[in-house]
Amino acid sequence: MNGLGLPVRLVLSPGQDADITHAASLREGLSPEVVVCDKGYDGDAFVEAIEAAGVEAVVPSRKNRKAKRAIDRDLYRERNLAECFRSKAKQYRRVATRYEKKAQNFLAFVHLASSMILLK
Repeated sequence: MNGLGLPVRLVLSPGQDADITHAASLREGLSPEVVVCDKGYDGDAFVEAIEAAGVEAVVPSRKNRKAKRAIDRDLYRERNLAECFRSKAKQYRRVATRYEKKAQNFLAFVHLASSMILLK
């Protein structure tokens, strides 16, 4: 998501995959100033890769982590924009119920729903 809560890239993944396994493909080719993620992306390798690129990583630590990472709470609140976009996309019935069996068809409808949200 960009600073306005609009999608920059959409990647479809299997439901059983962890979010962090697709994080590198989401970041590929982008040069953001800040990366804001939820606790699902709390991995040392991921956070180190972000910081090595000179980007600020705002990723809260999971509660079972011994060494907690300090984050900017004001920036973390901006993650709400991504959650709001997801909620708006689910207002489109084909996206919410996933009628499409093929991944490419479903992703096409997600892109269409995203376009409709952008036009509003």
